Amino acid sequence: MTIAAIANFDAVQFVNSLISLGAAFVLGTAIGAERQYRQRSAGLRTTVLVAVGAAAFVDIGMRLNGNGSAAHVLAYVVSGIGFLGAGVIMKEGLNIRGLNTAATLWGSAAVGASAGADRIAEALLIAVFVLAANTALRPLVNAINRQPLDETATEATYEIQITTSPEALPTAREALMERLDAKNYAVRETETEERAEDRIELTVTLAASTAEGADLDEVVAALEKLTGVRHATWSMRTTD
Repeated sequence: MTIAAIANFDAVQFVNSLISLGAAFVLGTAIGAERQYRQRSAGLRTTVLVAVGAAAFVDIGMRLNGNGSAAHVLAYVVSGIGFLGAGVIMKEGLNIRGLNTAATLWGSAAVGASAGADRIAEALLIAVFVLAANTALRPLVNAINRQPLDETATEATYEIQITTSPEALPTAREALMERLDAKNYAVRETETEERAEDRIELTVTLAASTAEGADLDEVVAALEKLTGVRHATWSMRTTD
């Protein structure tokens, strides 16, 4: 009687797996250390586990049925990391956080998968590019962010918020639509939210455009003069 676990043991293949997983561990540590230093939601351990896990799945696929099996496993690894990355993305008001962390996890999985497929040099190359994106490009990002925003050259989303009484809501909405139509601004969506029994907030989102601030100032100023309108304002955001 032969014990399968012993019969299937191959010292050469075992060392090969050790090298693949070890490379994924080291490269994942390099990527994760930068994330941990900046106190991101997915830090050192998460990044290392993603890299090692991807390497392990691909390595097992190769051990069981060669390159064809590894390619199938790799496809599932890519899909699985997509779900994991979605878990670190959070929306806070008009801002979205975690996109860079999710992309880093995706890159770490690519590093691990390459190591698991015995492509150590390629895994190292991917790790270098991931680290470069998170470190070397940071000064360029900061320099761009410090530049004044040119509204005429930036595609942005504009929102107009009106706080009104329930009775004045239909009149305020109609007046707003008329003024936007007169200035050829298309409306993407409208939303109403009851803030209190005597107060409703109407939010109108314009289609992505390069609206003029002076036009919107004129619109909200006219709306504030309407009976029942307590407050009107507009805002702009360049992320969705």
